[in-house]
Amino acid sequence: MSIVAARRRGTSVAEPKLRTIGAICDELRAEFPDISVSKIRYLEDQGLIAPRRTRGGYRLFSPDDVERLVTILRLQRDEFLPLRVIRQELDGPASSSDRARRRSAGLTGHEDEIDTAELCERASVSPDFLRELEEFGVVISRNAGGEHLYRESEADIAAASARLARFGIDARHLRTILTAAGRQAALVEQLVAPGLRSRSPERRKAAFEDLEALSGVAQELSQLLFLRDLRATAERAS
Repeated sequence: MSIVAARRRGTSVAEPKLRTIGAICDELRAEFPDISVSKIRYLEDQGLIAPRRTRGGYRLFSPDDVERLVTILRLQRDEFLPLRVIRQELDGPASSSDRARRRSAGLTGHEDEIDTAELCERASVSPDFLRELEEFGVVISRNAGGEHLYRESEADIAAASARLARFGIDARHLRTILTAAGRQAALVEQLVAPGLRSRSPERRKAAFEDLEALSGVAQELSQLLFLRDLRATAERAS
């Protein structure tokens, strides 16, 4: 029975517990140490969450709002998805069959550019940390009239790097991951490059589809191999 129907019939229905943005930060900080009021507000500005407002303008989060927020944060943290792909993941058809395609949507989709201040805000990193990431090639930008501009996905890379930094993995250590990613991308490029350069629209389209498919499978294999090595480390220590 819906809440509305229950009220019409006079049945008592418990209202969902609503929480403030500060309470949500406190609640989620154990799992997401970099959560902040400004980050939640930014996700709201981007249309990813829509908490209700009191007459005074205070945000109130229902259990469904919190569940959606947690899903967004986990997709950022665990799958490094840009926000536009997360929006598709949440609001589009939720079938698992096209999950790999969405995960690699950044290959051909348009990305807006953001400046240093916005990247630091999105990723919850300091300008000094961002400069260090750029120095070692982990985050890349283009110079436009003396201003550094970044693709939106660079904020996700910076945020992931910041989480690793809490374990003592700094920018120079990330060069190992960067090198491995570059070699993996080069292997995939060898396979699809002829099709991408083709004059035939049909062949180029097929090559892009192969690129997306290879991206998802290669990412999955890389993660499985990584976890296998980590399991071996845990077994040797036990």
